[in-house]
Amino acid sequence: MSMSYVSCLNISGAFGKRNGRAALSSVSTTLILERLPGKVSMGTLPQLFSLALVLIAPVPNPAFCALPTPLSSRNQADCSLPHPLQVARMELWPGAWMLLLLLFLLLLFLLPTLWFCSPSAKYFFKMAFYNGWILFLAVLAIPVCAVRGRNVENMKILRLMLLHIKYLYGIRVEVRGAHHFPPSQPYVVVSNHQSSLDLLGMMEVLPGRCVPIAKRELLWAGSAGLACWLAGVIFIDRKRTGDAISVMSEVAQTLLTQDVRVWVFPEGTRNHNGSMLPFKRGAFHLAVQAQVPIVPIVMSSYQDFYCKKERRFTSGQCQVRVLPPVPTEGLTPDDVPALADRVRHSMLTVFREISTDGRGGGDYLKKPGGGG
Repeated sequence: MSMSYVSCLNISGAFGKRNGRAALSSVSTTLILERLPGKVSMGTLPQLFSLALVLIAPVPNPAFCALPTPLSSRNQADCSLPHPLQVARMELWPGAWMLLLLLFLLLLFLLPTLWFCSPSAKYFFKMAFYNGWILFLAVLAIPVCAVRGRNVENMKILRLMLLHIKYLYGIRVEVRGAHHFPPSQPYVVVSNHQSSLDLLGMMEVLPGRCVPIAKRELLWAGSAGLACWLAGVIFIDRKRTGDAISVMSEVAQTLLTQDVRVWVFPEGTRNHNGSMLPFKRGAFHLAVQAQVPIVPIVMSSYQDFYCKKERRFTSGQCQVRVLPPVPTEGLTPDDVPALADRVRHSMLTVFREISTDGRGGGDYLKKPGGGG
């Protein structure tokens, strides 16, 4: 069964010569379909789609001089002259701009409508802006940080550039217990991990010369990965246990020789169940090996203003509580399991307290899975 092709594009117009070039004075187009079938076959659709692309394409394409016209030899195109489809395309090109304008106006109307009528759409818009804004700020920070090269002091630059984000979202961060940070001494910070919004609490309380330990995948997160690398963030491949142990041994030496603090999320991943996952012991082995104290930091739940499961992201407040440091002098690797359990228990107790006192998370503990 033969396909139905566009057999002719009848173009009538008046042409004149000026400066050696053909000037188009008027063009009218008439589309003629020969042997139009009773119903359009699947073979016909690509031909009609190709014609539509020709009519709106912004750049002339000589390939269209060879469009198939098998129904009649009288329709063979002479590529030495302007092809009729190219003439029609140039004439109809302003219509493509009109189409783009209509699409823009549609989006201009649709986006505010979704913002006010759909909480889920508002959630996705806010999260998209949150991540996109961080990537943009990282682009701005990279040239400034590159002056020093890879240096933990660059973390101050990132912190200053990120501190304002909480104001954009109407989030108030309350810090308590900041006096518990040991002065002029290396230590290991351990904190609970709920979502990417933990970055707001971290930047609010981040001590000097402190860098987080992050999964290696973050290194490839575009401008954010490069900015983190320049700020001295320590990347660990969690899939390679041997490499992780080797890196932690190097970090233990760095803590002592370069007066650096590290920030670790011992749960290992984001936790959405309203409690705390069992702690991985790498951070505690690190502290025992370097014989430096552990400083627990607890961030209250975000349930009052943020919930990934419910697609909800509004303004609100959270509390960041710095607990008294836990000494590790004299402890050995055999003491690490008990040390990890003790620190987790104290952090979980505080998390429940500040997440149900009406200031840091409402009834989050009554809604497992509410995080994000």
